[in-house]
Amino acid sequence: MNIYETRRLLDEYLLFHYGAAGEVLPWAEGPQSALGFAVRTVTELADFSRQPQSALDLGCAVGRSSFELAKHAGQVIGMDYSHSFIEAAKLLITMDLPYQRVDEGAATTALVASVPADCPRERVSFEQGDAMQLRADLGSYDLVHAANLLCRLTDPALLIARLPELVKPGGQLLLTTPCTWLEEFTPRGNWPTGSTREWLRDQLSPHFELELEKDLPFLIREHARKYQWSVALGTRWIRR
Repeated sequence: MNIYETRRLLDEYLLFHYGAAGEVLPWAEGPQSALGFAVRTVTELADFSRQPQSALDLGCAVGRSSFELAKHAGQVIGMDYSHSFIEAAKLLITMDLPYQRVDEGAATTALVASVPADCPRERVSFEQGDAMQLRADLGSYDLVHAANLLCRLTDPALLIARLPELVKPGGQLLLTTPCTWLEEFTPRGNWPTGSTREWLRDQLSPHFELELEKDLPFLIREHARKYQWSVALGTRWIRR
């Protein structure tokens, strides 16, 4: 079974996207700056002075970034390969969603995922889809956001090749990746041969100009005493 269809991972991502700081990290000594990643990939990378009217969120998981984008864009489409994640995101358009946080062993805490009131949920729609085989009529957007998606694709070059069509001229492409290339997701032959940073420059520069590069730490809680702390490479590209 695909791990992204399991209840355990759904609950983990609901906490990652919607958990309050104290719910995710009760330790004062912990990396507080790594919290709120699904919001920061939008707020710290996007240039909203460009006033995007439409946005596409690829690999949206359970949707927090999509809802954040809706504060600035009148139409937002969130797309993810996981049916479980997309069904949860769709429910969050109209209701709060209960889930379980793992504390340790079999001990859990009941929590509720809620979309903040200042996010206009009616602007967002969600659909299940494969980032390597996007539907032909998907169209183009003022802003495309893809957080921590590339190194989870079997062939990331297929998405890279489609990006110029998805982003309107002058539009923004926001990417983050922790550069965690694993054979369980991506065959070694499809990995960058050098650094992911240079690979992105080589792949994107014919159609995009790099405007911003930023390190974005993030924290995924497994249980109360175990976390994944990572630093994603964040970039903003402008379509030529």
